[in-house]
Amino acid sequence: MAGLAVSASPAPAPASFRPAAAASRFGPCAQVAGPAANFRTRVCGLRCLIAAKLKFRKTLKRHGWQLRRNLEVRANDKVPDWLEATPLTENIMSRDVQLAYDSGGETSNTCPDTLDSSVIEQSSMHHKLNPSETHPPVLKEDPVLFDDPPESAAPLCIAVIGATGELAKNKVFPALFALYYSGFLPQNVGIFGYSRKTLTDEDLRSMIEANLTCRVDHHENCDEKLNEFLKRTYYIDAGYDNKDGMVKLNSKMSQIEGNCAANRIFYLAVPQEALLDVALSLADSAQTMQGWNRIIIEKPFGFTGLSSHRVTQSLLSRFEEEQIYRIDHLLGKDLIENLTVLRFSNLVFEPLWSRTYIRNVQVIFSEETAAEIQGRYFGNYGIIRDIVHSHILQTIALFAMEPPVSLDGEDIRDEKVKVLRSIRQVNLEDVVLGQLKDTSVKVDRYTKSLTPTYFAAAMYIDNSRWDGVPFLIKTGIGLMENRAEIRIQFRHVPGNIYRERFGHDIDLDTNELILRDQPEEAILLKVNNKVPGLGLQLDASELNLLYRDRYNVELPDSYEHLLLDVLDGDSHLFMRSDEVAAAWNVLTPLIHEIDQNRIAPELYEAGGRGPVNAYYLAAKHGIVKIVSPDCTTRGSGGGEMHVTPKFTWQGI
Repeated sequence: MAGLAVSASPAPAPASFRPAAAASRFGPCAQVAGPAANFRTRVCGLRCLIAAKLKFRKTLKRHGWQLRRNLEVRANDKVPDWLEATPLTENIMSRDVQLAYDSGGETSNTCPDTLDSSVIEQSSMHHKLNPSETHPPVLKEDPVLFDDPPESAAPLCIAVIGATGELAKNKVFPALFALYYSGFLPQNVGIFGYSRKTLTDEDLRSMIEANLTCRVDHHENCDEKLNEFLKRTYYIDAGYDNKDGMVKLNSKMSQIEGNCAANRIFYLAVPQEALLDVALSLADSAQTMQGWNRIIIEKPFGFTGLSSHRVTQSLLSRFEEEQIYRIDHLLGKDLIENLTVLRFSNLVFEPLWSRTYIRNVQVIFSEETAAEIQGRYFGNYGIIRDIVHSHILQTIALFAMEPPVSLDGEDIRDEKVKVLRSIRQVNLEDVVLGQLKDTSVKVDRYTKSLTPTYFAAAMYIDNSRWDGVPFLIKTGIGLMENRAEIRIQFRHVPGNIYRERFGHDIDLDTNELILRDQPEEAILLKVNNKVPGLGLQLDASELNLLYRDRYNVELPDSYEHLLLDVLDGDSHLFMRSDEVAAAWNVLTPLIHEIDQNRIAPELYEAGGRGPVNAYYLAAKHGIVKIVSPDCTTRGSGGGEMHVTPKFTWQGI
């Protein structure tokens, strides 16, 4: 290309580069700049090239799979947004620009050698620039800048290990299809189901299709996208030896990928007892050597602190830490992301986030359905190992952490682990265990043991920010409703001159912030206000932001959110090895004490609020019985905050 001086020792052209074809392809850009091409022209050309390159990479990182890798911009065509380096280059580069990403990774860039004087003059007038600054950027193909194609251009293979299980059928494959339909998976993606059952590709596709819907907002071309997705799914019969099975999987993936660099994701939807055999066989026989490999592991992460440590050491003997993604689908909820957004992006809340203003914090997670819980699973692990170890403690860590230096996953995980290490050892007298009554055949065998299905505890974080603030956690199954929320009660106003205006219950003047994911997404803030009319009587009401009113969008499933994070390499919602160990250090002494003393859980009725002792536990730690306005009344403000002063009792 013209405009940049030819280097004395140019880099050798790749094998696939043909000079004859290149000459005809690049046309006038093949000329070498003459003496008339001044220094400013060359700098402008280089700057345009770098700006276009950086913007292209940034767009690929954000929307990568949605961009076409083979794109031609011919004369009189509009230049794509990502190629607009500056307003000036909008006209300069729109004539003969061609960008190609073929399967071999070759990238070419062209730019016109000359422009009509009329075009230059019009550009000068339009942008009000000095004519001397309007020289067209004359670019030379730079093998250094364009030697490595963006990472997103590489083929991607996703293997679902345990493809015939309920998790894979009902959650993983539908989430992958939703990402594919929305353009977040590359066109050259391959989806592989891996299982011991004797099936064919068509059998797998029929099984997947039975659970797929175009539930996303735009339902265009649903059947077409569905057929494309199914054509890219393949089945691997693993047999009874995972080593041989992984060799088959690697061979099939290699056929799809070809000879170019490729990336691989392995979703291990397998029981804990099969985890290490699958993971180690995968490490030895199924990893790609020309791209990155990432493995996704389902909770629970071990049975005790010791067993978890052994699993972690085995995994780290074959994988790097950044390759391991320990997934908990509950952490993919918008409630979790709102924790940090609400705190760190709103000045009104950030100064209040400490023991100085916060009286207590409650983390509540309950499920009303118990019949779908498998007895074998809960008989082995129970709610402490399943829900508390990962979801509850991770929620507390994200809530209570110090501001990270950036949004990088490692920076956030550094702060989370500090919180987990600061949690005080939980005393047995600060714990309530519950178990669902076995009143029907549907609620089955796990209720014959001492395995708890309900857990409540008061935890304390011994650091300068949270010293003395109780964190009350309550979680259980078979309760009256599905509820997932965080409730922050603030302290009383010192010397409140309106105290007598609240009636006999002085706790009514307590401000409260509620972050809710279920039964419906909302952010609620309880404030004190004057009751309309004569006299001065105060009441507590809610400022209510309901997502259903404010945002007319369908919220993605949590698996979609987390799988997209894995694709992007964003690890902040996934537990690192030291986080897993720190969480076990909190729970292991408590679990041992429960097992050694054979603590019998308190029975509770299905569809109720849970064990009565949970209320006594809250009162013991100064947490008043929560009174909150009834937010079932909807306003007409289209999602704007509105007051609903009716009261009902809440809690589980």
